[in-house]
Amino acid sequence: MAISAGLVKELREKTGAGIMDCKKALQENDGDLEKAVEWLRKKGMASAKKRESRETKEGLIEAYIHPGNRIGVMIEVNCETDFVAKNDEFKQFVRNMAMQVAAANPLVVNREDLSPEQIEKEMNIYKEQAKNTGKPDHILEKIAQGKLDKFYQEVCLMEQSYIREPERPVADVLSDVRAKIGENIKIKRFVRYQLGG
Repeated sequence: MAISAGLVKELREKTGAGIMDCKKALQENDGDLEKAVEWLRKKGMASAKKRESRETKEGLIEAYIHPGNRIGVMIEVNCETDFVAKNDEFKQFVRNMAMQVAAANPLVVNREDLSPEQIEKEMNIYKEQAKNTGKPDHILEKIAQGKLDKFYQEVCLMEQSYIREPERPVADVLSDVRAKIGENIKIKRFVRYQLGG
């Protein structure tokens, strides 16, 4: 089946995938746009892990002011190409991440961004709390580790529950967007301001 350039362009705009990938997806799915999108997503999921090591030098900085003007966020999200940076899906993801930071108030993007001193301080607090409950020494470490994992889920953006789908962590949402768009995407950094905070 001959696939028109217009249809390839439409699929590319919708997904951000490469021209040849779009053409192949349409050929594999007899020109059905929706099936081609799904085909690209499935293909993208498989190669999303490979993409994580690719450089991200393009992207967007989004500013978000929460209604009431008491909380403001600036976030930088990077991608590989300026084409993707202009993609509506990418822009919406960046906006949603700015809203996530405003609502959930993370401290860092990933747990690796926490200083060893912060982690040690938290762990010592949790061990002391566990000790004060009278639990046996051999399980204090396990209890403290469980509380530390909970701490990560509260303060690390990638481990937080996504505000739009609370049963999913932000990291899963990012993986979906990487797969759908077909590029490596990284949340680089953010700043959150709170009036009087």
